[in-house]
Parts: sequence; C-alpha cells; structure tokens
Amino acid sequence: MPSLKNSPESGSTDEFLIRTAELLHQHGTPSHRLERVMTKVAKTLGIQSVFLYTPTALIASLGEGSSERTYMRRVDSGIVDADKLIRFDETLERLEAGQIDVASARRELEAAASALPPYSAWLTAIACSLGCVSIAIFFGGGAPEVIAAGVIGLAIAGLEELHAWMKWESGLLFPVAGFVAAMAAISVSKWVTPLDDRLVTLASLVILLPGFTLTIALTELAVGHLSAGVARLAGACVTLVTLFLGVAIAWKLMEGVRIPPIQALPLPGWCNWLAIAVAPITFAILFRVRVSQWLVVLTVCWTGFLTSRLLGEKFGIEVGSFAGAIVVGAGSNLYARLRDRPAMVPQTPGMILLVPGSLGYRSLSALQERETLQGIDFAYGMVLVAMSLVGGLLAATALVPPKRIL
Repeated sequence: MPSLKNSPESGSTDEFLIRTAELLHQHGTPSHRLERVMTKVAKTLGIQSVFLYTPTALIASLGEGSSERTYMRRVDSGIVDADKLIRFDETLERLEAGQIDVASARRELEAAASALPPYSAWLTAIACSLGCVSIAIFFGGGAPEVIAAGVIGLAIAGLEELHAWMKWESGLLFPVAGFVAAMAAISVSKWVTPLDDRLVTLASLVILLPGFTLTIALTELAVGHLSAGVARLAGACVTLVTLFLGVAIAWKLMEGVRIPPIQALPLPGWCNWLAIAVAPITFAILFRVRVSQWLVVLTVCWTGFLTSRLLGEKFGIEVGSFAGAIVVGAGSNLYARLRDRPAMVPQTPGMILLVPGSLGYRSLSALQERETLQGIDFAYGMVLVAMSLVGGLLAATALVPPKRIL
C-alpha cells in the first residue's frame, strides 16, 4: 500500500490539497460541501486543516502549532460539471483507500480537469435550445412562442461560445444576452408573426437566470456559511439585474415599434408531457452528466417536478416547492448511498426545474413597466420559493443522509 504522507516522490501534500480545493471550487462545488470534503481529505493525509471558501477566494490553514501554514488563492467559481466531479470523487476515493499516493492522485485530478467535455459544443447548443423550448411550453406559450424561444435560445448558446472564445469580461455576457434576446423577440413579434415577446425573452434567457445560484446561496446561509452565502447571493442579484438591464435597454430602443404582447394560445396537453420528458435530458447535457447516469437524473427530475406541480396546484407554490425539493434531495442522496457517487450529479439538474429564477425576472419586468405592486409580489414569491427549496433540501438530508460528501 503506497504511503499517503508527504515525501519527495509524492510531491508537496500542501500543494496537492490546495490544488484539489481549487479544482473542486472551479467546477461548481458549493462551500458547505467543499470545506467538508477538503477537511476529510486532509485528515486522511494526517494533516490538521481549516478551509474557508467564498465564490472568489479560497483560504486554507494546514498544520497546527508552530508548523501551521496559511494559503490564500484567488479562484473564480464555475458551473457544476458533473463529469469532472465524478472523476474527482473517484480519485479522492482511491486516495482515501490507500490505492494511490498523492502524486498519482494529483496527476489524475489534473488529467480529469483538462479532459474534453463529454458533449460537443453543437450538442450543448442544441440542448440549450431544447431547454428553452421546454420552458416556453411550461410557461404556456403557443407554437410561435415555442419556436421563437428555441431559435433565440440557440443564438444565446452561440453567444456564450463567442464570449468564451473572445475571452470577454465575465459580466459582459449577461447584459448582451438580455439585449439580444429582447431585440430578437420584439423583431419577430413585429415583422414575422405576432407573439408574446415577454414570454419568448424569458424562455430564451432561462439558462442564464441565476435561480440555482440563489438557492445555493440561501442554502449556504442556512447552514452557517455566511461569507460564502452573502457573496453568492450578491452575485446572483447582480447577475439578474445586469441580465434584465440588457432587456430594458432593448425595450426602450424598440418602444416605437414594439406591439402590445398578445395572449399566447397554449399547445395541446401532450406537449407538456413531451417537455417534461425532454427538459431533464437537456439539463443533463448542459451540466455534463454522463449518459450512464441519465436514468437516475431523469427519475429524480421527473418525480421532483411532478411532485412540485401536483402539490403546488393543490396547496400553493411554497408547499409544492418544498415537497419537490425533498423528493429531489432524498432521491439524490439515495443515489449517493447506493452508487457511492456525488449526490450533486442528479440533484443539480433536478433543482434547475424548481428554482425561482423566472420570478426574479418577472419582478424586474413588472417594476420596469411601473407595475410596482406586482413586481414586489414576484420578488417576495421568489424569496419564498427559494427558502422553500432550501428547507426541502435540508429536510431531505435529514431523512436520507448522503454517504458521500459531494
């Protein structure tokens, strides 16, 4: 059995721990999970440790007494990459079991981090478009709205690729995307076919809405990770505001040609079932979940979404969100216990269908239209739904504790 301790052959254990934390940070691990994972890994290596994580900073204190070392890194957090998280988890599991040493684990982590995505850019863009189509159907859009949302959603996916290729400032994507989506929706409504441009704009931007980030932020606050929670909450609010800023500018510029939105004619009922079937697959692709994990993702997404919808219609959106989050959280934790893999793999796509990002957008939209009371009502509903989701996730963890920390 190879030694887990630091040695000239295995390289610096401190460097390994810091790099591992950076990789988990960059690929979407929230603070309450990352800090526990790293503390466990450090303990396995025989090192006393304290980790402090915020969305833009990582601080680690390793050792104790006179030999204590403190490190600080500036690291930007990224979206959840399920494929890489699974590979990181597999490597750390073998390290904890003593099957590989620190040097081998470091090489495997770096290889996983630099690996190509499991899906091509074109397939990801198509998944983004189909996700927008599904959301437009959920919002009650008709055929014109659904088609327009899919086409504009595809354009937004292309804009994301252009943004990454050109290496623009990270915050520039959101106002530009909001502007492009609103301009395109208004243009289609004016010169192609009458439709509800507000619904189309919202559906085509749904992938960029920070509802999931908001839910993570409130979860971090609820479990006592105040610095990370406050920072992430502020980031989610800024993202939402800058996204809508682009929409508001487009509305002002097109004020003279914008026609009053018409009432959309909903599609037949079977289209809703088709959207429910397709949406989890699109989110699985967007979060880079392996095909071998799709069955559990689909099961968790479907049961959580249907529970939320059915109970929400009967008892209100808060009860529906709470129950849906319990189902998603418990199902994900059960998967983690049975398959010994991160619960985040099915939990992230499952929560996307429940998060309240659209309510935040509608709140700003109503305020822009001088409908103040309605805007406040949407904002209050967004916070209430987000807290219901947080409560459901915490209750699910109590009911079915996950075997793996990730």
